[in-house]
Amino acid sequence: MSMIFTTTETIPGKEIREVLGVVSGNVVQSKHIGRDIMAGLKSIVGGEIRGYTEMLNDARDVAISRMVSSANDKGADAIVGIRFTTSAIMDGSSEILVFGTAIKLN
Repeated sequence: MSMIFTTTETIPGKEIREVLGVVSGNVVQSKHIGRDIMAGLKSIVGGEIRGYTEMLNDARDVAISRMVSSANDKGADAIVGIRFTTSAIMDGSSEILVFGTAIKLN
């Protein structure tokens, strides 16, 4: 069975048998000069900066993968109550953090 992870506090049709603790995953992502050039051009005409969107989507996926790996290390069946947060680390880079509660299911 693959890891179930959800922002909800429960999983419909499943009963939580044991709470294993908080698990998290994070990644610090920096901007790329090529993306900055395109972002500068986009700021003139407006619209979505797809390079940054893709970069943040990739970073989020890495953070989730790290959280799931942490839950697997604890022997979890699922992760509930996941949340995302971001913060600026330094100029040009930011952290994406995802965290939740690892659980065992009946």
